Amino acid sequence: MIMPIRQFQAQRMRAPRDFQAINNSPICVEIGAGKGKHALLFSQANPDRTLIAIERTREKFLAMQKQHLVEGQHNLTPVHADALPWVVHALFPRQVEDFFILYPNPEPHNPAQRWLNMPFFEYLLSRLKTGGQITLASNIPEYIQEAQQQLIDVWKLPFVKEKIASTSARTHFEVKYLQRDELCQQLIITKPVGYTTRFDDFAPLQGQHVAAE
Repeated sequence: MIMPIRQFQAQRMRAPRDFQAINNSPICVEIGAGKGKHALLFSQANPDRTLIAIERTREKFLAMQKQHLVEGQHNLTPVHADALPWVVHALFPRQVEDFFILYPNPEPHNPAQRWLNMPFFEYLLSRLKTGGQITLASNIPEYIQEAQQQLIDVWKLPFVKEKIASTSARTHFEVKYLQRDELCQQLIITKPVGYTTRFDDFAPLQGQHVAAE
């Protein structure tokens, strides 16, 4: 079933608490970074790339922050915030090289909140540079199948579906699922040349709240 997609109301988003604006320079963004296993591995393996790792749950964020202080990667910035308002207030159009959404909540009782069913996904695409990619991973075959169908029918985006190797260990969830011999898959979604959204010229709010008309 294809979910109807409304237009996302970006101007209604209030800034996260203690919000800090960022520069308009190329970055990667991980949404729902958990305790930071992937973020720490990625930033260590890619010292020339900047990663911002967003986590909403305080306990998980503090665990990521603590480990980051131990390892000290200068190209990693952990952020404690809800991803939607942070993205709206912080990110510039076509700024992001890669988004990582690894094992998100499958929202079994609220399918409209799944990433590719949300109006917000259009806004996320506007922040992705041409040729940039979104990596969406899940251990739930139905979640991947639905997202794949949305990419074909709604978002009209090219993608590659991959089975994740049993030796992969990017996140704590991934390790647990693979140890259980669960099928873990990912969609690598690419933003092609000429792809447009209704938010391509929408500047970041940077802490300001614009009243809806």
